[in-house]
Amino acid sequence: MEFQFTFKIIIIIGVLVAVYATLRNLDVIKIILIYLKDLLLRK
Repeated sequence: MEFQFTFKIIIIIGVLVAVYATLRNLDVIKIILIYLKDLLLRK
């Protein structure tokens, strides 16, 4: 039981870190998506 509780806490912390990193890098992700869209639609 204790292992499952610890595992859930680790997963929750990992998800929060991933969401924080995604929100911090949102501008970079937008630039990359715009670049890829231009790359695909140019042909």
